Amino acid sequence: MAEHDIAFATVRRDGGERFQSLRRELGVSAFGMNVITLEPGQRGRIHAHEHQEEVYLVLQGELTLVVEGEEHVVGPDGAVRVGPSVRRQLVNAGSERLVLLALGGAGEHVGRDGRAWTSWDEGGPGRPPQETPLPEDLPR
Repeated sequence: MAEHDIAFATVRRDGGERFQSLRRELGVSAFGMNVITLEPGQRGRIHAHEHQEEVYLVLQGELTLVVEGEEHVVGPDGAVRVGPSVRRQLVNAGSERLVLLALGGAGEHVGRDGRAWTSWDEGGPGRPPQETPLPEDLPR
């Protein structure tokens, strides 16, 4: 069997570390991807980026995102995008652990380059996903 370009990682919510580089663990080269864990009262550095925009997705707890001194609260399953030059600080002002996924990237997104097939036996170059019917759901 041929070797596949695939990697796995596990989000460590209780690992005791503030920063987990999923980018490194997975070998991602096109964008940054990190898990940030802050205990109650902890906060990160005030920072900005020269080129990279960031998206924060709250997995657990509540993020207080301070942007240029103004606080914004983002709860579980909430997401926020911050542009490159905007100064921001990640704060856990809540009473429980905050775990968030931070995604960062620069440059243009390459969209609509997917290919799809209707079965594993189908060969060829595939078709654009929007032209390929969805498979039947698994039996219940």
